[in-house]
Amino acid sequence: MKHSTSTKKKNRRGIGTLIGAIVAIVLIVLLLNPQWILNSNAAKEMQEITKEHFLINGDFKVSATRLLNVLLAVCIIWLVYIILRWILGLFAKRNNRAASIATLFRGILKYIAVIVGIIWGLGILGVNMTAVFAGVGIVGLALGFGAQSLIEDIITGFFIIFEGQYGIGDIIVLDDFRGVVRSIGVRTTVIEDTGGNLKIVNNSDIRNLQNRSRNSSLAIVDVDVAYETDLKAIETMLPSELVRMYEENRGLYLSVPQYMGVEDLGDSGMTLRFCVSVKEENFFAGKRRLARDLRVLFAEKGVEIPFPQIVVHQGD
Repeated sequence: MKHSTSTKKKNRRGIGTLIGAIVAIVLIVLLLNPQWILNSNAAKEMQEITKEHFLINGDFKVSATRLLNVLLAVCIIWLVYIILRWILGLFAKRNNRAASIATLFRGILKYIAVIVGIIWGLGILGVNMTAVFAGVGIVGLALGFGAQSLIEDIITGFFIIFEGQYGIGDIIVLDDFRGVVRSIGVRTTVIEDTGGNLKIVNNSDIRNLQNRSRNSSLAIVDVDVAYETDLKAIETMLPSELVRMYEENRGLYLSVPQYMGVEDLGDSGMTLRFCVSVKEENFFAGKRRLARDLRVLFAEKGVEIPFPQIVVHQGD
């Protein structure tokens, strides 16, 4: 039901956006060609105002020939864009770092294609692009002071990629969020945790992260055993059993599980620590598997895993 409601809202927003875009285009065309709806004097005055305030040459006309040329220009840009995206897609298949670089340049390529298309199209229609660039320069200077965070995000994104801090497919820990990097854009990085939740972070806000994919990870399992347990017998038995666990889980364990020793002397028993090297993406699976194997082993060997208990001494 929620998915259906969300889809309907998206459809309504899409239809509203389309209608708004059509109305805006019609108004712009009518304002740039006032002779279609105004008498000659009014149309001439409208053209002068348009030229003065919207930086458009007097020869601006919307004709079938010019529109066809605009359409041709758009097709050329779209074709070049598709070819470059295809090349970047081939490059992205090499490794995770290549995929990260390709994703970043795809985002940049999209913006460049749109900007080139607008400039080329307006030039074909007769817009004074020199005046437009001058106006854009002034506006850009004004907006630059208010868009410092945006510029910081973009610059940080480039540093992240070219310094190789992390890439697509890497598992990172950012604050308390652990997940896989799904995309690195011009402004943001998208991280997905094991539950499928997405965290979208501005590139400039990514600080003090841990990249857990560079080396193998160590899955640690602590198991309590009763104080009555014969530690020497367990330590004699463990080496061969740990090798057997490794042989049974070669696809998960990167090495033979290790017995680290007695970690703690608790209220109800002794805590024994075990560890095994696994790939970071298998960290939780490896930990669960090792805990299961140890529980089965201790049950077979009659090693008691104690419940919490209290010893009470009664005075005379």
